[in-house]
Amino acid sequence: MDIVSVKDVGKYEGKDVKLRGWVYNLRKSGKIWFLIFRDGTGIIQCTVLKNLVDPEIFEKKTTLTQESSVIVTGSVREEKRAASGYEITVKSIEDVQVADEYPIGKKEHGPDFLLSNRHLWLRSAKQSALMKIRHTVYYAITEYLNNNDFYRFDSPILTPSACEGTTTLFEVPYFEQGSAFLSQSGQLYLEAGIMSLGKCYDFGPVFRAEKSKTRKHLTEFWMMDAEAAFVKHDENMQIQEELIRYVIRTSIERNRTELEILERDIEQLQKADAPFKKVTHKEAVDYVNSKGANMSYNDDLGTQEEDLLVEGSDVPVFVEKWPAEAKAFYMKRDENDPGIVLGDDLLAPEGFGEIIGGSEREDNHDMLLKRMKDEKMILDEYQWYLDLRKYGSVPHSGFGIGLERLIGWISGVRHIRETIPFPRTIYRLDP
Repeated sequence: MDIVSVKDVGKYEGKDVKLRGWVYNLRKSGKIWFLIFRDGTGIIQCTVLKNLVDPEIFEKKTTLTQESSVIVTGSVREEKRAASGYEITVKSIEDVQVADEYPIGKKEHGPDFLLSNRHLWLRSAKQSALMKIRHTVYYAITEYLNNNDFYRFDSPILTPSACEGTTTLFEVPYFEQGSAFLSQSGQLYLEAGIMSLGKCYDFGPVFRAEKSKTRKHLTEFWMMDAEAAFVKHDENMQIQEELIRYVIRTSIERNRTELEILERDIEQLQKADAPFKKVTHKEAVDYVNSKGANMSYNDDLGTQEEDLLVEGSDVPVFVEKWPAEAKAFYMKRDENDPGIVLGDDLLAPEGFGEIIGGSEREDNHDMLLKRMKDEKMILDEYQWYLDLRKYGSVPHSGFGIGLERLIGWISGVRHIRETIPFPRTIYRLDP
């Protein structure tokens, strides 16, 4: 007898199979009861009929509990009313372990309780669906990059200096050298990688010691950084758009069931697979001020301003050409306006906020050195980075994607803490 997964039971219609998994729920009704079974690949109803099984099997309705682990043997039959299109007529049930009373019931639970029981909450239908979407989004990003000549290039997690700002670093002791820091981004190291490989990317956990309480922030999250030689600002945005549109199509193709479980508006998501909009930072400021905001031309965008910019848009919106003082030291200045950098932020529609930040990088050694001096950076720590501009420097650009923010938009889930298996925030380090 074949051991099969729920997702494959349709291949065995009319045959006996063996399923291994957990009791998702139980429903009892006289001479018949139903074991709602899950195994990670799906959920299926198993029907237990008193006249078809041994008495001890039928009486398991009184001993089995939610989340008990079981091995179910039965025959597969078509059932058009079932979500999977099939059901199992049970012949036997073997207990693997009968679970204690499950702490997560059908009643409403608060977020703190659920996060404290995250190791169990992950089993719920919606959280399982989110993890499957996370899997797809991760691999869709890497598929696009691999298919477009980007090489995987693993940047270090322990670094001697900052990439995004010294105020958000997690410091750790590092032998006789004193201190090291958990990486905020692999970008600077990728710039070394492209001089060898042409195009490269990394993908892994990064860390920001931001004391932020918003629904969009974690202290540990996953970032994909990509970098490419001989790519300038406009082409950099084109790559970003193509990648995100690929992720949209792939997620809908592979995770329609999970998106439906999460009650995602799939039609709205499909609309985003169309040419993205572009506005300059100056145009963005003028627009949001016309809607009642009060921004200056040197301000960064806040959540309210981001929401105004994407309001009514079906597609993501690029905000490009930012004031230099609002962005990082490594961004290339616009040759037509040295007060502007060739950077971009990509804002997701439906109020999900920024999902990508990118820019053309400063490739001139003297210009970069001057900027670093102006910002009073410790030059010895970045000498290797300056070297990249002395030995065969080329125009180059890159961008970073926050995986959890992208998953939030794709799935329609508003709080970022649900998009990662075990979220780390300023208030939570366990489980």
